[in-house]
Amino acid sequence: MPKQRLVTQFGMGTSIRSGNYTEACARAIRDALWHHSLNVADAFDFPKEAMLIDVELGVQRPDLVDIAALTGVFPYGQPTITVVKGGLDIPRREKPGWSVVANAAVMVSFDMESTHE
Repeated sequence: MPKQRLVTQFGMGTSIRSGNYTEACARAIRDALWHHSLNVADAFDFPKEAMLIDVELGVQRPDLVDIAALTGVFPYGQPTITVVKGGLDIPRREKPGWSVVANAAVMVSFDMESTHE
């Protein structure tokens, strides 16, 4: 059965004080997921565990993101996470360091047969 994307959601997350790229990414994922209430699995009568979730995250230092820690953000489904260079690092004025801004694109798909054969 072909993989069919049904939903694309976007989010933004920050780590203002600690400069933690993983936490900024987790917040971006939550922003994308928790601002929407989509019942896509129910609409197609699929179990929620069958959701194929492709996540693309953008931060300035992709190498500092703990991808394994981010899979726990998803309450169900099968997430695949990719981190690329993007987002923003903003220097802090009051002390050394930076604030991290992460962007997320979360795409939800299912394996399904085409109904237009």
